[in-house]
Amino acid sequence: MVVTQENVAVNGSRRLSPQEIADILRDRIRAGELRPGDRLSTQAELAEEFGVERGTVRQALRALQQDGLLSNVSKGSPPRVAEVTPTHDQPQRTMVGLAPRLTEAFKAKDVRIDVVCHTAETMMLALGEPVRLIHEGTVKPSSIKVRILLPSRKINLAFPVSVDAHGEEDPVHRRWLDQRNAQVHVLSHNLKSLRSSHGIDVQVTFRALPFTPPVKLYLLNGDEALMGYYMLTRREEEYESQTLDMYDVLGSESLLFSFEKGAGQRDAAFVGQSQKWFNALWETITTDLTLS
Repeated sequence: MVVTQENVAVNGSRRLSPQEIADILRDRIRAGELRPGDRLSTQAELAEEFGVERGTVRQALRALQQDGLLSNVSKGSPPRVAEVTPTHDQPQRTMVGLAPRLTEAFKAKDVRIDVVCHTAETMMLALGEPVRLIHEGTVKPSSIKVRILLPSRKINLAFPVSVDAHGEEDPVHRRWLDQRNAQVHVLSHNLKSLRSSHGIDVQVTFRALPFTPPVKLYLLNGDEALMGYYMLTRREEEYESQTLDMYDVLGSESLLFSFEKGAGQRDAAFVGQSQKWFNALWETITTDLTLS
């Protein structure tokens, strides 16, 4: 499969970093544009597409290989998309580990997903595979109920935040809010469209947290809990023709720890308490999510 041309330049002339290229290719894999076994374009073709040197592309491909998403990364031949077979006893990076667990969860007749996160980006991307399988007819749930807790736009976020500025006028806050709103719309649309296309009873609801969650939590059908810590870092990003110096997290890089109800008393207790914690937040101190 050849990677199609995209407009990936930011503000015209700025060149993408290896991390940014890796993120773009990772998104294509998670969205199902690149399937297990598919070949990517050659390093020369990718370098031309992204407008960078081959060394930059090579670093991005190696990062994806380390995440277990690519195989056969070498100078001699194009890499292939690897089969993702995470083991539950070892933590996986969120972008690697979440999609296959969601895909497994969507095999249930009645799918129930509860999420606490900072933005809906990782969830939005990870849903690409189970939604694709529904369209293929491989999985056929009767109902899908998704509840997601996100930080309120009205609070002073702990992160992301400018190194120097704070408050709702902080450009970093505006950037986060724009991204959060766009991701919520896309995620909601992709799931709700299954009502008309496949007759599935779909409910997608969001509520706003009065605090910045320090961890991300995914509860799958009441049987499994995936938890990861948001790791804070200082980084720069271009936004609205300015360079933002911020404290932020890379949610897709968080390690997800899996706890399964059937794996013993300790795991069962963690899953049960995590579900009670989520329900308590949902029913008490959270409010309607405002997107505008």
